[in-house]
This record gives sequence, structure tokens and C-alpha cells, in this order.
Amino acid sequence: MTLRLYDTATAAVRDFEPVHPGKVGIYHCGLTVQGAPHVGHIYKEVVFDVLRRWLERSGYDVTVIANVTDIEDKILAKSAERGIPWWAHAYEFERELHWAYDVLGCRPPTYEPRATGHIPEMLEMIEQLIDRGHAYVAPDGSGDVYFDVRSWPQYGALSHQRIDDMEAAEDADPRGKRDPRDFALWKGYVEGTPRTASWPTPWGRGRPGWHLECSAMAGKYLGDEFDIHGGGLDLRFPHHENELAQSTAVGQKFARFWMHNALVTTAGEKMSKSMGNSAIVRNVVERVRPIELRYYLVQSHYRSVVEFSFEALDEAAKSFQRLEGFVHRAAEVTGGAEPAADLPGDFVAAMDDDLGTPAAMAVLHNTVRDGNKLVADGDSEALREVLAAVRGMLGVLGLDPLAEPWVSRAGGSDALTEVVDGLVKALLEQRQAARARKDYAAADDVRDQLKALGVVVEDTPQGPRWSLATTTTDEGN
Repeated sequence: MTLRLYDTATAAVRDFEPVHPGKVGIYHCGLTVQGAPHVGHIYKEVVFDVLRRWLERSGYDVTVIANVTDIEDKILAKSAERGIPWWAHAYEFERELHWAYDVLGCRPPTYEPRATGHIPEMLEMIEQLIDRGHAYVAPDGSGDVYFDVRSWPQYGALSHQRIDDMEAAEDADPRGKRDPRDFALWKGYVEGTPRTASWPTPWGRGRPGWHLECSAMAGKYLGDEFDIHGGGLDLRFPHHENELAQSTAVGQKFARFWMHNALVTTAGEKMSKSMGNSAIVRNVVERVRPIELRYYLVQSHYRSVVEFSFEALDEAAKSFQRLEGFVHRAAEVTGGAEPAADLPGDFVAAMDDDLGTPAAMAVLHNTVRDGNKLVADGDSEALREVLAAVRGMLGVLGLDPLAEPWVSRAGGSDALTEVVDGLVKALLEQRQAARARKDYAAADDVRDQLKALGVVVEDTPQGPRWSLATTTTDEGN
């Protein structure tokens, strides 16, 4: 089956054909580093990490460019409130974004350009747009430069809107605009703002508009035509619509596919800091393990809204623990198996069908259910094959507990973990000795003590095995 992806521009699922055979170029809009990322922000990173993994698994050489917006109105406002330089504020939360990438097992982009590092490319694009009659300098002396939406008949094609039905752009003072829907390419310097947050241009000092930066960086690193442009659905308009207009107006073909993940909501409303309902990633991973949060986000189709709640998150954690429990038990029984190169056909078909992770998850859980029936019989070729298949599928989703980064973070080399493991094993040896002498009351007392401490003991043909009480050891789908 050919990989098929939903393209926002055509509003259809269609066959994916890259610009250059065997290679895929992806640009997805990174975060405006005004504050710590919440689950809604990081959802996009997880979605495109899964896309990248699947493309690589399918044999493509993938280049991923994800920008950092490190200059913007909110960054200037929030840094001023804190009394620190705007660049220090931006860098602090850029590092927080990288931490969130890493903690959820997302591979870093191939390259992550900053907006402030690409002012020359932006100015060159503005000059081209002015020369072609698609942009103009505001006549009020502000130094603002606007894109003339009326000059580009295709404006509105991505979001499927007519210009006359659009609301006015809110990204600059409307006094210098020919049309209220014209959007800012460049914002003139305003007295009272840091001079370091402005750059010299033929129109006076100023800084870039938000939309311009992505067009400049996508073009620089991926060329005039590339394969996939992505981001959250809330960016489709006006941000991506404006990017498309700018780039095509200077003669670029730009993106072949536009992919947009749905939003993470709380109580039916978009998650955002301004609403006060955001779940900061750093706080959420104190409630559940990062791998469990990733599972929670991956289990939904990327075009389906994720209604965030801690109750749903806890249920997802239990579901993942069933998968994880099988992997650890099967690896213990068999001595381990490398991830399979050939994955189950139904899993492949699901992923090729617009990254159908819900159907792929169903295949994964069904395979684990079959595998659990084999574990009790001990090592076998069939069990090793199931373990390899499960690890292969989990690897595509970035959820294999025996692969990096998760295996290194399991704490196996941590001194405290080794001490706990040793103490539990010592108690289990006491329990086994009690059972050997048929002192079942003493054996049960040891088991009850461990249970009270949150340790579950499972008797297997290979001997007793322990796990934390939060880990469900049976496949209950």
C-alpha cells in the first residue's frame, strides 16, 4: 500500500510522492518561546516525530526543519514584565522546549533555525515582494511593510476562504494599511521597546513579522519546493495562509502537502496559557512517566481533537503498562529479541493510511494479547517472533521501553534502584525459603509486606517476579 496523507490544501487524502525520490523534506512551525510548553504545544512535536519515524522506516531519508520564534510581541512584553533582556527570556524557554522534546522521546530536528538569525533572508524576500507589486511600505512613516492580499488572487486557497469573508489582520496598527486584511511583513521600531530588538532596513529600523520568518527559513533550508509543511490546526489561518501567499508570490512552489494536527482541548476549549487551563509538560510528567504521556498523545489520530484530562491520562498509562509488561516479561523469558524488520501487514496498512495510529494500536494490543498466552509456556520461537514484532511496532511510535531513550532512563544503573532491587530480591528469597519449608503463613506475610509497599509479586515458571503496583501485568483489552 502506498503512503497516503491528508492534505489541507486539497481537503483530501492522497498518495504521497516526494519531490526527490527517496528523500523527504519537512518544515513544521516551532514554538514562540514566550513561556514553558504545555501539552498542546508538544502534541505537534510528537505527531511529527511519529511521521518522521514512519517515513524513515519506509526507507526515506528525512530532513526536518523546525524553527524557533525568538522575537515576537509576547516575548517583548513578558521579558519587560520580568525585567530581563528579551533574548535571555527567549533563550530560557527555548531550552525548556528542548527539554520537553527530549523528555517525550522526540528526536531533535535536523536543524532548528532561529528567526533572529535570518533577517537578511527576510529582507531579501520583502524586497522581492515589493518589486513584484505584492507588498508596500506603509505611507504613515511607521516603517511597517505589508503584504497586499488583494494583489494575490490565490489568497485564501489554503483555508478555503474568500478575502471579503475574512476578518482584519491584527498583527499591526491598521492605519498604514490599504486593506484591513493586509498583514505585516515588517514592523517598524516603536519607541520604548528595546533597540536590540530591531534591525536596520531601507524603511527604517524594525523587526520581522511572524509570518515572514517561516517562509524565509523554509525556503533557505528546503528549497523552493519541498514535501510537507506542518503544524497545529490553529496555524492554518492566518499563519500558514500568509506563508503560502508570501512564498508563492515570489515564485516558489512551496509545500506539496500541508499537514495539520488537531488541537488539545480542556473542557472543549483550546489549551492555552491565556485561558489558564494549560498543562505544562514539566508538571504533567510528575504525574505520569513521560513515555506514558507520549502514549496518551499517540493513541489518537493526529486529526482528531484530544480532550485532555488527568483521568484519561491515567487510563492511557495503564493501557501502556500492559504493553510494557509484556515486553519485559517476554524479554526475561526469551533473553530478548531485536525489533522486527518486517511488521504485521495490518499495522503497516494502518500507518500508511494517513498515520492511522488508532488502528495501528489495535494491531499492537492484539499482538500482545496473543503473546501473553505464550509467555507462560516459556521460551519459544513463536514468543521471540511476537516480541520482535511488538518491539518493531512500538519503535515506530517511539514507545519501545527497551530502546533509547527509555532504556537509559529506566534507572537500571542508578544506585538507589539497585539497592531497592536488592532488598526486594532478598525478601523474595526469604519468601521462597518459607515456601520450601512449607511455612506458608510466613511466605504470605512477606508478600503482604511487599504489597503494602506498592510491590506486586508474580509467580512465574522462571521464579518470582516483582513490579510496582501501578504496572498492570495482564493484557486486558
